[in-house]
Amino acid sequence: MMARGGLKPQGIEGDWYIVDAEGKTLGRLASQVASVLRGKHKPSYSPHLDMGDYVIVVNADKVRVTGNKLRQKMYYRHSGYPGGFRAVSLEDMLTSKPEAVIENAVKGMLPHNRLGRKLRRKLKVYSGPDHPHAAQKPKPLEIEG
Repeated sequence: MMARGGLKPQGIEGDWYIVDAEGKTLGRLASQVASVLRGKHKPSYSPHLDMGDYVIVVNADKVRVTGNKLRQKMYYRHSGYPGGFRAVSLEDMLTSKPEAVIENAVKGMLPHNRLGRKLRRKLKVYSGPDHPHAAQKPKPLEIEG
């Protein structure tokens, strides 16, 4: 895999991992998933290359948060039009779009540039226990916390 002059993007292949989010704390789950997406668990890690693996997160609707975050944590967005400011609590977001909660948490822990956008495409989040990626034979990934 090591060529003269360092790693080449063509020689990097990503594995598939599956994570069950049931009962896992949101921030701890997101930080460990972001680390695998970046490829920091590999000895050949390079910060400027997409070294990471694909991660499937199932049971996103059963993720756990501590303290009063369910009511106090807010997600903000603005349409760009006057009066277009919207705020949604974590509690409402978990009931309507539980996948977006984990995607937003992981997004904040990835680089905010082209590489980060490329890495975000390797994250697959599903609210239930089923996923359509059985053909990739994902390996279970143990998350502490």
